[in-house]
Amino acid sequence: MKDKLLKFFFWYFGKGALPYWFILCVDSFIVVFSGLFAQVLYTGFYNTVTHFFGITSSLCCYLLAYLIGFRIMHTYNGVIRYSSFVDLYRVAMANLIGVVVVFIVRHLTPIDQVLVPLSWQVLFISFIVATTGMWGIRILVKYVYDIYFVSASAQKVFIYGVKEGGIALAKSIHSQESQFVVAGFVSDDAKDWQHILMGAKIYPNNENLVAKMKQKGATVLMVSPLKTESLRNNQQMIDSLVEAGVKIMLYSRQEWDGKSDLRHTQLKKIDIEDLLPRNQIEVDLEAIGKIFTGKCIMITGAAGSIGSEIVRQVASFKPSQMILIDQAETPLHDIRLMMMHKFADIPALTLTASISHKCHMEAVFKEYKPDYVFHAAAYKHVPMMEDNPGEAVVNNIDGTRIIADLAVKYKTKKFVMVSTDKAVNPTNVMGCSKRICEMYCQSLNKAIADGAVKGCTQFVTTRFGNVLGSNGSVIPIFKEQIKNGGPITVTHPDIIRYFMLIPEACRLVLQAGSMGNGGEIFVFDMGKPVKIADLAKRMILLSGAQDIQIKYTGLRDGEKLYEELLNKEENTKPSSHPKIKLASVRELGYDEVSEQIDKLVEITKEGYNDMDIVRQMKVLVPEFKSKHSKYEVLD
Repeated sequence: MKDKLLKFFFWYFGKGALPYWFILCVDSFIVVFSGLFAQVLYTGFYNTVTHFFGITSSLCCYLLAYLIGFRIMHTYNGVIRYSSFVDLYRVAMANLIGVVVVFIVRHLTPIDQVLVPLSWQVLFISFIVATTGMWGIRILVKYVYDIYFVSASAQKVFIYGVKEGGIALAKSIHSQESQFVVAGFVSDDAKDWQHILMGAKIYPNNENLVAKMKQKGATVLMVSPLKTESLRNNQQMIDSLVEAGVKIMLYSRQEWDGKSDLRHTQLKKIDIEDLLPRNQIEVDLEAIGKIFTGKCIMITGAAGSIGSEIVRQVASFKPSQMILIDQAETPLHDIRLMMMHKFADIPALTLTASISHKCHMEAVFKEYKPDYVFHAAAYKHVPMMEDNPGEAVVNNIDGTRIIADLAVKYKTKKFVMVSTDKAVNPTNVMGCSKRICEMYCQSLNKAIADGAVKGCTQFVTTRFGNVLGSNGSVIPIFKEQIKNGGPITVTHPDIIRYFMLIPEACRLVLQAGSMGNGGEIFVFDMGKPVKIADLAKRMILLSGAQDIQIKYTGLRDGEKLYEELLNKEENTKPSSHPKIKLASVRELGYDEVSEQIDKLVEITKEGYNDMDIVRQMKVLVPEFKSKHSKYEVLD
């Protein structure tokens, strides 16, 4: 029988939290004991013992007043091992309520004639002792639990950041059952070093950081939301941590309001996208929203990486109508479902069509007369367009001309074309096709401004580099190769690229579209270029699969070692946004550009002779010099 009772006892009290009635009993005992202790201090031990039963009976009656406070403040409902300053505050307020209730009862009723009267000095001392005792019990339980239960199994972590974000992160670890325990903080500021924060020492962010973490047994670095940018821009710190096998976890600043507690379950293991050197990009969403709200917006290439994100961001501004065009049926169907699920109140036409089908496109423009056009439709894979230059002409060049001309005909207010850094000093067919698109849009805008073409449409072009996570981009390919055990294939050990997140790029596209007056080519600040080989090495380290090899396969047709955002003859001017520059480019006449494009389209339709097509492209864009391509013989 005894063994069964003990077994039941340990089972009942080992379920993860003490039952509320047990906490209530402990608090009640502390209140009564505190009263006896106060009586001993005030009247002496002998007097207290002499009137022990009467005093105890009085204290038990007064306990009813304290129980009212316990009920109001819910002091017994919490889990003691997760007690915080809020819980201690509730305890103090509950006891204060008890004292106030006793005061009221003693003044409104003759209770002192029935019970042993206790002086106000005794009640005050009792309040102080009871509050201190209840605080002490909670702190002791929390301390014992942290030391003997949490610390034994939890991972020790350092937190990078000692301001609001780092403190919120530490509080989230302390305030819940966590698999982590804070072993130290890391700060860039020398004045913080050697100080103690929330019971843990603050260490300098220098070359000894990894050694100090190993000394303390810490295997994880958690990054404050306020220090994410600092981490990205400190590649030496990243490399030393990753090479030492230290896990890096972060909580995105965009997801934190700067006030609320963080939860460690919302932390994520750092990914390669988080480590690329780039700064936070801010845009004036309110100003953008005023422009697009209540307007009809057309987005071509709406199912692609850039186009689909433009769809999501524009939809949030509540346009009156959205025309979403793409010739990829399945991805466009996904966009259709997304709009039905997330933006059901916005009328959205999802149209499976090619922008090169002029009759179809004109019917759409005639019916809906879009106020704004975001033109993201294009064939963009360099090797594919090297093999199929005719398709680059039909889709990229002639398709752009068709949409641009219809925008003018049906009085679209603004046409925003999404271009690429590969249009600068192009070395491949794809980049050259996009440069021709830029030339046409810019010359058409000038013709409208000069009165040579009747219209009111403003044409602006946005030019930027690679976007992370886009279809066919290098990072998803590397992830798949690592998943399959390698090797990772890189075309050249010295090849570099600029990178930007898809949402960031699209926000800048919208910003440029809202601020342009027509004729501009906007160049985005892409940050620092990244060597692809270094990117591959870092992804291997992050994966933990140290045995994966990097294989260099040679530059592909039309590929160059580095991308440029401006032509050598071009320069930039600042705009109203610090991340957007205005490119000054050579301008050609509308008639000249139109005539050359007519020839190019005619050559394409007549016979699809790749050499003849590319030869004509080089006439239009004399700076187009092919690299690693069969078209080099034309230069």
